[in-house]
Amino acid sequence: MTGRQKIEVALCPAGTPAMPAVICYEGIFIRDHWRDLTACPWWYAHSPEVEHQLAWLRDVIRAIGQDWFILPLGHSAQERQDLIISVEDVGVFRVNRATGMREPLAPPRVSGLDHNTRSVRPENPPLSAAQVDAAIPIPSDPGPNAVLADGRADLPRHMLQEFGRDLWPFCHVISPLWGCYRLWGFEGMMTLIADDPHLVMHACRRFLELTERRIREAAAIGSAGVWIEECFTDMISPRIFERINLPLVQRMVHVIRQAGMKSIYYYCGNPADRWDLLLAAGADALSLEESKKTFTIDIEDIVAHAQGRCAILGNLDAVGVLQDGSEDDLRREIARQIAAGRRNANRFIMSLGSPVTPATPVERVRRYCDAVHAL
Repeated sequence: MTGRQKIEVALCPAGTPAMPAVICYEGIFIRDHWRDLTACPWWYAHSPEVEHQLAWLRDVIRAIGQDWFILPLGHSAQERQDLIISVEDVGVFRVNRATGMREPLAPPRVSGLDHNTRSVRPENPPLSAAQVDAAIPIPSDPGPNAVLADGRADLPRHMLQEFGRDLWPFCHVISPLWGCYRLWGFEGMMTLIADDPHLVMHACRRFLELTERRIREAAAIGSAGVWIEECFTDMISPRIFERINLPLVQRMVHVIRQAGMKSIYYYCGNPADRWDLLLAAGADALSLEESKKTFTIDIEDIVAHAQGRCAILGNLDAVGVLQDGSEDDLRREIARQIAAGRRNANRFIMSLGSPVTPATPVERVRRYCDAVHAL
């Protein structure tokens, strides 16, 4: 079976006889390990040229050995005509030949080097419906096929031609409620959920409209699935989660399914008091963190709650096992997770609970993928 076939079957009721291997948030891994993954210059990642993008993607896909890849929109035909990358002694710039604008570019910055990551309330947060509308503009909808007409589908078309037969293409979106974090910050979002839920719902409806467009665009360019990311919603009560958040996620899942794709719901947080609500979202697969912070999420418990109703993704510990564990630790945990996945009617995709860390070598990630494929 190809990697794509393994994932497609894992997401179906029949389950898969051969377990696929993936890592979550591969973009973070690529950013942190660029020099070890490809000999291409870092600015290829910013280039409008399709062949530049394909060059580094080929290297990365060969190096990792996983069974899926993110399918992005590319630059439009007009952008590819207007934009060039200018490598100069004083730096690297993206230059618009039509306007003369020069945008300085910087090499990827390894995560974890900037420790000033605490949540800060944005300046002048929107506190009325009109202000929310201004903060979340919704332009006229040209329809999902606009990406085919303007050339943004050219890069994904080439990626599908090269990688799409063997690997499963998917895209990322975030849930509408999680999107509110960028409007109000953590404290502001949580306070408004309690004090002004109507304003929060107004913002969520606008985020949802934009996300639905992104989902339909993803289907138009050939994506097979959508990863729905959600954070911080374990910090609201199950009652509020059910009333405000669950209908939004259910709507996203419906739109994804209606577009002919599969959905993976990545719930970042403690699921302990809302298992039924997470499963009620109706996603084709549920993905959870590994045990950390102040809570435990064991693969055995996930299987016990899912009971084959949806596929589940593994939550191998990205630090304790992948980064710091011995080779035996890694093999044992992979085998344990896969054994649990078999009890979920073989509806299982071997994955990590969190992104690969900067301290984890590329070779270690490849050994993880190869070890999964060997079982």
